[in-house]
Amino acid sequence: MSRHTYVVLIGGPPGTPPLWNTPPATDLDRVKVPLGNGYEHFEFTGQYLEMAGEQIPVYGWCYRTFIAE
Repeated sequence: MSRHTYVVLIGGPPGTPPLWNTPPATDLDRVKVPLGNGYEHFEFTGQYLEMAGEQIPVYGWCYRTFIAE
């Protein structure tokens, strides 16, 4: 059974959370975060940040897409 994974988010527009909880079975090369009327897309930077004794992957902002109607 997969469990949620926390990731650190760097960049993006104001309001982007610094820490994101990804759902199970997410492709961890990229992360899509809903924000406002769209999605912010982040890619894995290859770096990790140590938090509470765990290595948390760091993702950098790439681009934004809008929610289709």
